[in-house]
Amino acid sequence: MENHRQLTLRISEIFYSVQGEASRVGLPTVFVRLTGCPLRCVWCDTAYAFTGGETQTIGQILYEVAKYPTHHVCVSGGEPLAQKNCLPLLAALCDDGCDVSLETSGALDIAKVDPRVARIMDLKAPDSGEVARNRLANLAHLTPRDEVKIVIASRGDYDWAKAQLDEHALADKCPVLFSPVAGQLEPRQLAEWILADGLPVRFQVQLHKILWGNMQGK
Repeated sequence: MENHRQLTLRISEIFYSVQGEASRVGLPTVFVRLTGCPLRCVWCDTAYAFTGGETQTIGQILYEVAKYPTHHVCVSGGEPLAQKNCLPLLAALCDDGCDVSLETSGALDIAKVDPRVARIMDLKAPDSGEVARNRLANLAHLTPRDEVKIVIASRGDYDWAKAQLDEHALADKCPVLFSPVAGQLEPRQLAEWILADGLPVRFQVQLHKILWGNMQGK
């Protein structure tokens, strides 16, 4: 693993905040945001990470992460798996004793991600503009340690998400998260749909946006 520390990635930012989503919500977390994404979801809130950033070695990234008083680390993007050296980075973070989660679009293969990592995988609903990019083969690799997130912008998205929940028995594989697109679907409306249908999912809003808005680095 020592030689892996010389491998490089393009990093958009590394910052310390509270986790805003999924089962680790509210936990102080170091975020490692990788640059680049092959998708262009219409509601994307991190388009600044599509380009730019700076090249860092895995060793440098581990050094930065270790500065903060938490063992929770989230590797995000962009789409982190678009960089091949994301895989050794994830393994190196685990080797350093970190509790690691990966936020991924679901468009790229998750099979080779270190099994110690919790994979928070999107399924892209139709209003994202990227529903055709869903790699459904990934569903076979999900474990109870992972989570599926579906971001919902409309009633049409919700009905699509319900169909996926049933067709693929998603809730039997891992926790499933339904989240409203900020500014496009009222959170209360989504919560009421979920309650009315008795769905076995977790309703979530983005805690970091409640606290800081859409501020970069939070």
